[in-house]
Amino acid sequence: EGMALPPRILFPPEEICMDWQQRQRPGAGLCNLGSTCYINVILQCLTYTPPLANYLLSRDHSQLCHRQGFCMMCIMEAHVRKVLHSSANVIWPRAVVRDLKFIGEEFEPDMAGDAYEFLRCALEAMQRACLRGSSNVDISSQTTTIIHQIFGGFLKSRVTCLRCQAVSDSYKAFLHVLLDIKVRGLAVVLQNIPRP
Repeated sequence: EGMALPPRILFPPEEICMDWQQRQRPGAGLCNLGSTCYINVILQCLTYTPPLANYLLSRDHSQLCHRQGFCMMCIMEAHVRKVLHSSANVIWPRAVVRDLKFIGEEFEPDMAGDAYEFLRCALEAMQRACLRGSSNVDISSQTTTIIHQIFGGFLKSRVTCLRCQAVSDSYKAFLHVLLDIKVRGLAVVLQNIPRP
């Protein structure tokens, strides 16, 4: 509503399946590798986000990705497949921990970290992976990746002229947003709210 359509669609929204395409049994748990519990929490949340898991299980990304070295989408694809298809009760997320420095420079395997910061960096790394190979992609088209469509959104700002009452709307894309909500005297922070 009020936004110009992007000139290029990187992932068709009609191909995003919000429900599980296949019934999934609970997968393997994650073993802590040093001080990685904050990583494990986010990996579990991402693994059990149906539209992301459906996409990763389809292997659509890795079939087209020819990236040598670090690719967060390829790492997440391998991780989700391993968790959901493993017969083991517990697995070690070694590939994610090994490549922490590529996800976010501030993360180290032997130091505790912040789950929100890891989620923010992981989503941005997946977004970069989705944009790799797509040269000269304008800002509005960047919001059509599978990652932005699942986890992102838009902030709408409206300015109304006090003199003539003219209204001007602007939109800013986001992959993460902090919302302070007061609940009976408690401040609750909601982060990375996926679109319904």
